[in-house]
Amino acid sequence: MSMLTPPGMGGKYKVTGAAYPRMTRPRRRRRIVLVVLGSIIGLALIAYGAVQLIDVFGGDADKRKTAAAAKDCATPAPKAGSTASAAPQVVLPPPAGITVNVYNATPRAGLAKAVGDELKSRGFAIGKVGNAPAHFDKKVPGAGILVGSPQTDKAAFSVLGTNLAGATQQTDARESADIDLILGDAFKELTPKADADKALAVLANPRPAPAKKC
Repeated sequence: MSMLTPPGMGGKYKVTGAAYPRMTRPRRRRRIVLVVLGSIIGLALIAYGAVQLIDVFGGDADKRKTAAAAKDCATPAPKAGSTASAAPQVVLPPPAGITVNVYNATPRAGLAKAVGDELKSRGFAIGKVGNAPAHFDKKVPGAGILVGSPQTDKAAFSVLGTNLAGATQQTDARESADIDLILGDAFKELTPKADADKALAVLANPRPAPAKKC
């Protein structure tokens, strides 16, 4: 019997040799643990890198926006009396330089003459006064129509239009500079002169664009 065999033990339990057998743990479990730890560390590094990239690019964008806004706000304001930021004054034709033909497209008798007299008192030059042509007679549902040549100064339309809110504009084949004012079914009265004068003043002196708020 070998000295390594405990007393009373023999047969198939007999231990032979000069050393005890080594008892080792399976290596598979250790590999799994290492793989899991490696995966966790890798994910942590990826997440950290993503956060750093977001901070870098996001911070640069914010800095660029802030710098641009500061540059706009740093533009010096114009000195008192300076017209650099003021809107240019618009040169409008005077009412006396606008010839208006007044036509009545409604069933109301005498309407064209009454409106023509009122426009004359406001300084306009009055041309023809009477009933509207057949293609307009009783076919104008709105307040009125301004009809002129394609070459007619747009400012002339605007000046006359301040006296009749809601009037639309058209052009025809005429070559003269006169403008027809065709009164429609929705016409009640001309714009009060005080309001028309205010509107005319706004056309001549448009307001400058509001300054940026910083």
